Amino acid sequence: MTDAVSAERIYFRFLRLRQQVFAEMAQILKPLNLSIPQFDVLSTLTEQDGMSQSELAEKLYVTKGNVSGLIDRLAEAGYVERRSTPGDRRANAVILTAKGREVADSGIALQRSFVADTLGRMSREDMTRLDEALKGWRQTIRERAEKT
Repeated sequence: MTDAVSAERIYFRFLRLRQQVFAEMAQILKPLNLSIPQFDVLSTLTEQDGMSQSELAEKLYVTKGNVSGLIDRLAEAGYVERRSTPGDRRANAVILTAKGREVADSGIALQRSFVADTLGRMSREDMTRLDEALKGWRQTIRERAEKT
């Protein structure tokens, strides 16, 4: 039996690969005592510190309730602080602490190493083709979402 290329086969390969990548990243982050969602928050804050919980939720594609719980745990660990936003008593800015910046930077270094050891082994041409294919798929999904 041949391994015919079909949209359905590619879809399931993509889902399985995503699960494998998440499982491996979870193990890689374990020594830092971070879950993948916690790491996502910290690494996002390294790019734009002081975001509101709503902005974080939107950027990470999760609910505000999920972000609130993540921020609670990260604050308890001393990685982030909530600070009042001037002009909006209901909103809080989420700020990385020095300890949070350090653990985020460590996680980012581990992630970069993982990506280099896996995806980075592909040829430049294969990475370019994969990037174009993924951008095309993402655009199709965005267009579907706009219709609903």
